[in-house]
Amino acid sequence: MIIIKTKEEIMRMKKAGEILAACHRELAQLIKPGMTTMEIDQFAEKFMRAQGAIPEQIGYNGYPYATCTSVNDVICHGFPNKTAVLVDGDIITVDMVVNYEGWLADSAWSYPVGNVSEQSQKLLDVTKESLYKGIEQAVVGNKIGDISHAIQVFAEAQGFSVVRDFIGHGIGQKMHEEPQVPHYGPPNRGTRLKPGMVITIEPMLNTGTYHAKIDSDGWTARTVDGGLSAQYEHTLAITEEGPIILTAQ
Repeated sequence: MIIIKTKEEIMRMKKAGEILAACHRELAQLIKPGMTTMEIDQFAEKFMRAQGAIPEQIGYNGYPYATCTSVNDVICHGFPNKTAVLVDGDIITVDMVVNYEGWLADSAWSYPVGNVSEQSQKLLDVTKESLYKGIEQAVVGNKIGDISHAIQVFAEAQGFSVVRDFIGHGIGQKMHEEPQVPHYGPPNRGTRLKPGMVITIEPMLNTGTYHAKIDSDGWTARTVDGGLSAQYEHTLAITEEGPIILTAQ
């Protein structure tokens, strides 16, 4: 069942989104060669709690950390690690969910570590642009498939593959609600968008094949061919005036 949010509820989610976006802005200045992914996680948790928010991912289906930190060939759900030291040329995705007074916001952002290759920078740029191509289609009367199709067409035209195994979703007082939001597929399919729906759009693009494999920890998803992966995600509300990005930076 899709839970339609009131304008007041959307504004409460926007407050969670503002905290999350502020944390990402801080991380953009913080991430550099020599840091560990655990240091990133600890910073994010401390930042959220200082704002009176709760890191919603801790304990979600047993997940033990405030963030997912996914480096290079890790698509998503990478575990922070005290020995995972970032080096010049890496790319890292930091994904987190903020709970503020019972309402949630979800956003992932990919960052270059030091000086990255031309291929890595193009992957970052195209993945971010593909997110906004999807958001352009998130208007009342369109269908989920219109978002999916716009992302896939743009990404593949730039030479990247679109991950199938992990998709966007509805969000509110629970992290995952209906509807599901794939980032691939034909247009004019799926749920029709209505005012008050709140969803995430979170495309993950790979330099090689879109197929994923899961590490023995049961969470960490990697590209099967060792290719690089990047992800950008916003939480947004569907309104009569157009989409409102609740996690805008």
